[in-house]
Amino acid sequence: MSVDSAPSLNAWSTAMGGMRHPLLADFWPKGGVAQSLGIFNETAGIVNRSVIIIDPEGFVRYAEAYTSSLPDPEQALATLTDLKRR
Repeated sequence: MSVDSAPSLNAWSTAMGGMRHPLLADFWPKGGVAQSLGIFNETAGIVNRSVIIIDPEGFVRYAEAYTSSLPDPEQALATLTDLKRR
């Protein structure tokens, strides 16, 4: 999710070689969804890097925002694996 427009996200995805997952443009109102999830950085006007796992029914099962580091992919996969066992 980004507060950039859909065309900007599409251009970024293309430049990165394409993404296999959907990208969400939280463009207008700027950061509305990110604000509701508590991951919008008001000072910088951006979305904090975050890992959010949503189950097939649409419930948020895990969320963590990162302000000074990048998400750890191994930890995210371990969390997902743990959730799948429940």
